[in-house]
Amino acid sequence: MTATAEDQRWKVLDPSSEPTDPDEYLRTAVRWHFGAETGSPFWLRRMEQLDFDPLTEVRTYDDLRRFPNVVDELRSVPVEDLVPRGYGPNPPAPRVFESGGTTGAPKRAIFMPDWIANSVDRMLKGPQFADREPSNILVLTPTGPHKIGCMYDYIAERQNTIKFCIDMDPRWVKKVIATKQADQAEAYLEHILDQAEHILATQRVGLLVTTPPVLRACARRPRLVELINAKVELIFWGGAHMTVDERFVLRHEHFPNVRMISRYGSLMILESATERPGLSPDEDIVYDPRSPVVTFRVVDPVTGRSVEYGERGQIVMNHVSKGMFLPNNLERDTVIRVPGPTGQIGDSVSSPAPVDTFAGEKVIEGVY
Repeated sequence: MTATAEDQRWKVLDPSSEPTDPDEYLRTAVRWHFGAETGSPFWLRRMEQLDFDPLTEVRTYDDLRRFPNVVDELRSVPVEDLVPRGYGPNPPAPRVFESGGTTGAPKRAIFMPDWIANSVDRMLKGPQFADREPSNILVLTPTGPHKIGCMYDYIAERQNTIKFCIDMDPRWVKKVIATKQADQAEAYLEHILDQAEHILATQRVGLLVTTPPVLRACARRPRLVELINAKVELIFWGGAHMTVDERFVLRHEHFPNVRMISRYGSLMILESATERPGLSPDEDIVYDPRSPVVTFRVVDPVTGRSVEYGERGQIVMNHVSKGMFLPNNLERDTVIRVPGPTGQIGDSVSSPAPVDTFAGEKVIEGVY
């Protein structure tokens, strides 16, 4: 096969592509990730432990159930081993992000430069930026190794705006909550709010990116409520959970001048599912994943079978792209199963909520 033909073979995996045949997209991705010349060292090693041949036996998205859930291995695998060989002998360096450590030591995912560039393109077309003039951004979320606190660097660069951020370590908050040091957790939260208040009092900010626990805390501080209503056009929230009633109170009683939009996802799918348009602000939000790159399945955690539409189950997430392959990941959330839009692979979801325990660990959200 010539180099040109080879490039065309993998073109559907380009992060900017919009695949029209999901099953063919999946089969191409499997050939990439399990091919000796293109797969990552991690998956080529893992392939030897499978009791099936992914190159011949993975034909549809239902077949992803046959894979083991490998995300716990991402706590310790060298990240270089996750880079597919298809990126060449001297591949571009990935950006490495870590999970919040809710269920133990943090997991790491890689974001290749082509994935980041396309993620920024899609973010700029998303509801938090569409039909809005570019504005400065306050990212009131975890920083350091966390994706949620870093992707807006690229947005600010593209839009020629300014990103403000704070110091926030969600792992420390989870640790003090786990050891029942409520006073320390509250003191840390006040430290976060002090930083936010100083930025909002002295700078122009049009977009506030935050998490539900932090937003609820902002609502308890009158000066922050005043500043947010006076300056902020849009609150974009995610990273933890919020009930319909909480959202109603925040929108109508605390931040009536500010539009609110959310997203739902996990580091292990490298992005978030978006709110389904057309729903009332006071209805349950429905989240539609970016199929066929990201797909959801809502299951009974005991049997592994899909629950009925309208019932609550635990969510299984799949990520299939050029840079990462993470199938059959049973996440720590329960959700309501919702039919997806026409043409979507798998389920849509609503009303996410954390399980009490996961993999033997108490689930603590803290501030993230």
